[in-house]
Amino acid sequence: MKLYYAPGACSLSPHIVLREAGFEFSLEKVDMKTRTVVSTGTPFADIHPKGYVPVLELDNGERLTEGAVIVQYLADQKPASGLLPQPGTMERYRVLEWLNYTTSELHKSFTPLFRPHLPLDDWRKAAREKIASCLAWVNSEIGERPYLMGEQFTVADAYLFTVVNWTNAVGIDLAQWPNLARYHARVAARPHVQAALQAEGITVKTVA
Repeated sequence: MKLYYAPGACSLSPHIVLREAGFEFSLEKVDMKTRTVVSTGTPFADIHPKGYVPVLELDNGERLTEGAVIVQYLADQKPASGLLPQPGTMERYRVLEWLNYTTSELHKSFTPLFRPHLPLDDWRKAAREKIASCLAWVNSEIGERPYLMGEQFTVADAYLFTVVNWTNAVGIDLAQWPNLARYHARVAARPHVQAALQAEGITVKTVA
């Protein structure tokens, strides 16, 4: 398998899952400024017309997009990994609930903060307020649990960690949410997460 990624983008989530599940895979870095595949110069639109990472290319040449779907696919290929509970169980739907919350409420709220050249100060202010509200709720939900589902690390943790890590880039201090700060540091310390971060050249700042 091959993962098209951009360092620190939401593609970090399936990158972590690939390592946690023990897949053999290769990485293709995408320059999101030039919209090209770094190793070949191929226009990224030729790979993925929607124009954003991640893209997972399977061994048969099929390509799968949308990070929350990719991580579910990967986990289902390696059920023994425990990254996603069995179909039909309430635990599985709880993980999917977290995936959907992260993608719909938290992930997209960061968009205005990554476009500082746009004259949208009110939009960015509203985005910061929305992010703070979401993170405060996540902080209360996590409590003292090691991971979202308790002791078991899942695909939802890979995605939430990826998005929460963006707070470093936009100047949001996690220290105001101590449960979340501890959670972020705990996930960052996982060996496979460290390997993914190192491969992408990402330095993580933790506050716990």
